[in-house]
Amino acid sequence: MSRRWKSHIEAHMFVAPSVILTMTLGIYPILWALRYMFYEYRGYGEARYIGFENFTRLWHDDVLWMSIWNTLVYAAGKLVLTIPIALVLAVLLNGKLRGRNVLRGIIFMPTIFSTAVMAVVFYIIFNSYNGLLNQVLKTIGSTGVDWLGVEYAMLTCIIIAAWGGIGNYMLLFLAGLQGIPKDVYESAELDGATGWRKFVHITIPMLGPVLNIIMMIAIMNALDSYESIMVLTGGGPVGKTQVMYMYLFKLLFPVSTGETVPQDIGYGSAVAFFLSLLVGALTGIYLYLTRKLNNIY
Repeated sequence: MSRRWKSHIEAHMFVAPSVILTMTLGIYPILWALRYMFYEYRGYGEARYIGFENFTRLWHDDVLWMSIWNTLVYAAGKLVLTIPIALVLAVLLNGKLRGRNVLRGIIFMPTIFSTAVMAVVFYIIFNSYNGLLNQVLKTIGSTGVDWLGVEYAMLTCIIIAAWGGIGNYMLLFLAGLQGIPKDVYESAELDGATGWRKFVHITIPMLGPVLNIIMMIAIMNALDSYESIMVLTGGGPVGKTQVMYMYLFKLLFPVSTGETVPQDIGYGSAVAFFLSLLVGALTGIYLYLTRKLNNIY
C-alpha cells in the first residue's frame, strides 16, 4: 500500500507544475476577463458594474467591424498565397531534385525566426522613404512605391506573412506526400496517366486529410496574427491594416500614450469574448464544409 501511495504522489508531483501553470496563466485570466465583461474598468480606480452595456457597444463600434473585415481580407490573401505555393514547393522538393535537402532547410528557415525581428527587417526593406526596395527601384529609373501607404499596406503585410508561413506548410505537405503509396502512381502510369493527371486525380485527393489539417492551422494562424502588422504599420494608415486581435490588444494594453484607441479593460474583455465566439463559429463552419475531405479513402 505504501508503494502504491508513493507512486501516486510521484505522479502528482510531475503533473503539478503543468496544472499550476495552466490554472495561473490560462484558466484564471479567462475567468478574470469573463467577470470584467460586465464592468466599466480602465485599469485604474474602481470597476463599475454596467451590465450588458459593453455588448451593446459592440454593435456600434465601427473600428471593431472594420478590423474584423481587415482580418478576413488578410486571412484570405495569406491563404491564397501560402497554401498553393507551399504545395507546389512540396511536390517539387519531394521529387529527385538535386540539393533538395538544402532547399528544404532554406525555405523552412523563416519559420524559426522571431516574427517581430523579421518585421523590423522587412520595415527597413519596404520603408516608403528610404527603404532598400525603393532605392533599388530608383536606381533602375523607376519611381518609389509607398509600400506601407493606404493603397499597398495590406498587400505588403500579406506578402510578408506568406513568406513567413510557406516553409511550415511545405513541411506538412511533404509529410503527406511521403505517406502516399508509390504503387498508386505506378498503376496510374501503366494506364497512361501524365504528371498533371496524377497530380489532380491522385495527389490532391489523397492529400485530403492532410490538406484539411493544414487549412485549419493556416486559418487559425491568419485570424489571430497581428505581431508583424503591429511592427510594420501599427494598424495604419488610417486603420487600413488594423486586424481584430490588434484592436483587442490596444484596448487591453495601449502601445503608447498617444494611441487613438484608449485603454478599456471592461470593453476589451467583452470584445475578447465576442471574437472568441466569432473565431469558434468560423472554425465550426469550416469543419462542416470540409468534413468530406477526411473521407477520401
